[in-house]
Amino acid sequence: MTDSELKLRLDAVRAGDMTAFEEIYNDLKTPVMTLAVRMTGDPHTAEDIFQEVFIKLYRSPPDPTIAKPRAYIFRMASNLAIDGIRRRQRQNEIPLEETEDVLSCKGPDLEEKMDVEKALSALPDAERSIVTLHVNGGLKFREIAQVTGLPSGTVLWKYRRALKRLRTFLEIK
Repeated sequence: MTDSELKLRLDAVRAGDMTAFEEIYNDLKTPVMTLAVRMTGDPHTAEDIFQEVFIKLYRSPPDPTIAKPRAYIFRMASNLAIDGIRRRQRQNEIPLEETEDVLSCKGPDLEEKMDVEKALSALPDAERSIVTLHVNGGLKFREIAQVTGLPSGTVLWKYRRALKRLRTFLEIK
């Protein structure tokens, strides 16, 4: 869904159209959940963040003047994930278990996807977020720069460095 289509659906949500909200939900549920899991490393915290993003989106859709609503939604998810991480650190509840595969894949692709998830979890948080926003969120690098507050050049550099690290990690396997 493009930003202009998303804006139209958000306008409809403001008018009380539940079908428009369902369309937004269906389009963004996987990338938002993937971002939350990859940022927090904890499926339970990610589920809370995921739900909070869509509750906030339903109750108070972004202002129509926002030019990039998709980036706005991912910024909201990113901020909530950072809050979740801080909350866990304060409570000293950092989980030891591995991150579950959000996409619930089955069959021969499962092992490959688990390797990719393991490789992604080995990346620094900033690089993992950039890769997730680009690959799963479909955001352009300049939009990721807006979401993360980093310069566009830095985002591109971190993305390329992350890809190099991922290749190295996956070749070792």
